[in-house]
Amino acid sequence: MTTQLYTNARIFTSDTRRWADAMLVQGERILYVGDAGTAARLRPQAAVTDLQGRLVLPGFVDGHAHVIGTGEALGQVSLWGARSVEEIQQRIIERNAEPSHASRILATGWLHGAIPDGVPDAGMLDAAVKDKPVYAFAYDFHSVWVNTAALAELGITDQTPNPHGGTIKRDANGHATGYIDENAFYDMVLPFLDSRVSGDEHGASIAAVQQAYRESGVTTACDMGFNETDLEAFKRADKDGTLTSRLIAYWRVNNSGSAQENIAQVQRAAALAVEHESPFLRVVGIKVIIDGTIDGCTATLGMPYADGSNAAPIWSLEELAPVVAAADAAGLKVAMHAIGDESVRIAIGAVEHAVAENGPRERRHRIEHLELVDRADVDRLSALGITASMQPVHADPAISENWCTKLGDDRVNRGFPWPWITAAGARLAFGTDSPTSPHAPLPNMYVATTRNSALDRSAQANIPEFALPLAESIEHATRDSAWTCGAEHQIGRLAAGLYADFVVLDTDVFSAGNPAALLDTKILRTVVGGRTVHQADHTSAG
Repeated sequence: MTTQLYTNARIFTSDTRRWADAMLVQGERILYVGDAGTAARLRPQAAVTDLQGRLVLPGFVDGHAHVIGTGEALGQVSLWGARSVEEIQQRIIERNAEPSHASRILATGWLHGAIPDGVPDAGMLDAAVKDKPVYAFAYDFHSVWVNTAALAELGITDQTPNPHGGTIKRDANGHATGYIDENAFYDMVLPFLDSRVSGDEHGASIAAVQQAYRESGVTTACDMGFNETDLEAFKRADKDGTLTSRLIAYWRVNNSGSAQENIAQVQRAAALAVEHESPFLRVVGIKVIIDGTIDGCTATLGMPYADGSNAAPIWSLEELAPVVAAADAAGLKVAMHAIGDESVRIAIGAVEHAVAENGPRERRHRIEHLELVDRADVDRLSALGITASMQPVHADPAISENWCTKLGDDRVNRGFPWPWITAAGARLAFGTDSPTSPHAPLPNMYVATTRNSALDRSAQANIPEFALPLAESIEHATRDSAWTCGAEHQIGRLAAGLYADFVVLDTDVFSAGNPAALLDTKILRTVVGGRTVHQADHTSAG
């Protein structure tokens, strides 16, 4: 078995001993991390790679992503940064003018603040493209805006009923407007689009996101919303040996309105957790969405929005508690999307119920996003061992204006309070939630450590006192994300016995003197399981 010595490096381990200068890799795992002299004595005949003083980090573990969706978004019309309906229309018109055999146009990334009153309608998209269905996904991926042709192929009419936990928006006369959110989006639109995608197209999306991950340093992603279509596509890729990043999946459980059907979804996830487990693909838990988003006024708050409205939760505590208890009893990890402070309380209450119901056991449950949370509830989740899974890029000042406007009071001063989490002793895991945000981890670290914008460098910092030190931010995006998935003995750190998943950077971001270096730093090398899957450097081996 080949042994490789990586030396002349600054190695940040995300482990108890944070720093080392050499690493031995034997096969797919790490043999030793520490000083170069010991490494040379352990394996004097090892092949040597001189990293020329470069910074080495553990491979990033994206704690919250939608992996196939990220691959799909790479080929869709990008609406990121579009500031008006006219700009959105122009980008869609330009894509439609390109030679293509596609039967529909998919776009992603529009901001609610770019639409007058935040309410889009089909006519706006009809003005750009009328003879072909257009689907424009909101940046938060909780709603979709479609044109009249898309409404027709979906079979949505003025009489189509709203599904449980979702809305087909209608105007004052009861006509469907082309704006579809939450469970109406998840249960009606996404399954339809999935049914129109071939296995080859899914394979192409997986290949695209694998390349993007290799080039940006993501070696593992935790998929939050895995379904049957995703499973089959990834099983094929895993069998073919084409995966170059690991995937840890949380099975999507939708609130069907039927307690029996909800539990059946949990049972399906429990079966999959046993049936399929490989170094590159495994199912570990379930994902539920308790509320929507603050930007769309669908997150459930303890106090109303600035306009006096509020949103009912997609899962009430009474509906969610038995689902969480059943998953807990089956040994599954539960990830609960809760953006509003009231939804966070529902999530905590569901875990309390599971603890009372099932008694002592190891648990790795988590709450996703927690954009608005009370300090007292942070202490509650910490005491229950709940991980806070958060995405720094969602706090980017370039996209926060509408978020602040919807709240309209001093609640905006406690948004995304990462230091509250760590001060309370709770575990904090970082991810990107791509494709709702860019997938690259280094800009994510920039927002975490500065509260400045990775999208618009002129934007003013957003609550700078909530920034975190760089070393801690990287640990949250590697070690802690691995731990909450139950993978801490496999990935997330550079330590003996773990998989050799690591990245080499072209800039030492710890000593660069300017956090903005994180925005310009490139990944020179990505290694997964001891195998170099991306290389752009000229380090010497001998």
